[in-house]
This record gives sequence, structure tokens and C-alpha cells, in this order.
Amino acid sequence: MTQTLSRLPVAQLALVAGLLAALLIGGAGPLYRFAGLTIQQVFPLMMYGTYAAGLTLLLALAWVVVAALTRSGRGLVLVVVGTVLAVGAALVPISMRSQAQALPMIHDITTDTANPPAFVAIAPLRAEAPNGVDYVTDPAEQAKAYGDIKTFRSPLPTGELFDQALAAAEAQGWEIVASSREEGRIEATDTTLWFGFKDDVVIRVVSEEAGGSRLDIRSMSRVGKSDLGKNAARIRAFLAALPK
Repeated sequence: MTQTLSRLPVAQLALVAGLLAALLIGGAGPLYRFAGLTIQQVFPLMMYGTYAAGLTLLLALAWVVVAALTRSGRGLVLVVVGTVLAVGAALVPISMRSQAQALPMIHDITTDTANPPAFVAIAPLRAEAPNGVDYVTDPAEQAKAYGDIKTFRSPLPTGELFDQALAAAEAQGWEIVASSREEGRIEATDTTLWFGFKDDVVIRVVSEEAGGSRLDIRSMSRVGKSDLGKNAARIRAFLAALPK
């Protein structure tokens, strides 16, 4: 019996399952970004990849049982490689799901929820996007999850703050779509690395009555009900780059 079990290609199957998990999960982004697949098509691939990762762990456990019965470590390297691939790949969708459950279902974050900066030049680019340009975020939900996202104030005149904001936006690697120093408005697009999601940013710089300037920024995803905290993280990184 144990000799028969030892001849089963458990280790090879674990490696194949691990590779499948890595390909399905890792390939979801490029397939969406470059092959024209929709979100509705690629997200199931990630789910199937997670199932493949679970199968890998079951096969790895089976190999451990067989190895213990036969007192043979044959196939250990294959099992380890398959397990590492499976676990590494599965951590991505598991982490995404965890974030989605912990954060509110919003995709539009701004430092000024009462009067969010408006998209002008980018508006036509979002015409076909599921999320459009309208501000529909519940300010209370944003405050609960991202209470630190607030207006940036500076003693500098608007022109100088605008120049610093433009330089900071360029340093973030965003594509500058439009900038008007006279209007105090900067619009840009940030493309995510893996899926190639396009999130849009608009920055508004105005003078304060008491002197100095204030800067508000809005970051909004074109697709998706939840941004998994990406827009808030983008705003934080931008504000942190501004000279204090």
C-alpha cells in the first residue's frame, strides 16, 4: 500500500497546482490591462487561482503523509516550490478581500467633502467610465475611515503653492492632463501597475482670506465600487511630498 502511495505523483501535482494558482492570479492584471478582458471576467480567474492554491496545500499535506509512511523525502523540492507559489499568489486576493471588508465601499476621496474640486479637462475622459464624475461619497463614511485626509494650508501665495503642487504631482509619476496656474487647477491620471486601473486626480489651489493659500485634492477611481484605500493612500503620499 505505501509503495503504491509513494508512486503517486503527489509532489508533481502540488507543483502544477501551485503554478496554476500563480498564473491565474498573477495573470489577471495583465489580461485585463492588455488583453481586453473585463473585470467581471478576470476576477473569477483570481477566485479559481485561490482554489488552486488551496488544492496545492491539500496536496502538500498529502505528500507529508506519504513521506511519513514511506520515510522518503522524494519530491520535497517540488512540493516546497508549489506551496511557495500558491501561498504567495493567494495572499493577494485574500488581502484584497480583507481590505474590502474593512474599508467602506467608496472610490472617491477628497480633502473637501463640502465642496470637492471638480474635474474639467478629465471629465470627457471619464464619460464612458462606470463611476463618472459626480461626487456621491458619504462624507461620514470617508471621515470614519480616512479622518486624516484634510485640506492642506500654506503661508505661501497661491502661485508658489501651485508650482510646488505641480512638481509634487509630477514626482508621483502621474500623467498631467491639464494645469492652469491662473485657475489654480491641476488634473492628472495615475495608472496602477498591475491592473492598469486609471484613477484621476484634481488639485485646487486658492488663496485664504487671512493670507496664504489652501490646497484641496480629490482622487477618484474610474471603475470599482471600492478602491481598497488606494485613493486615500495616493492623497496621503501627495500631501506628504509638499514642502511644509
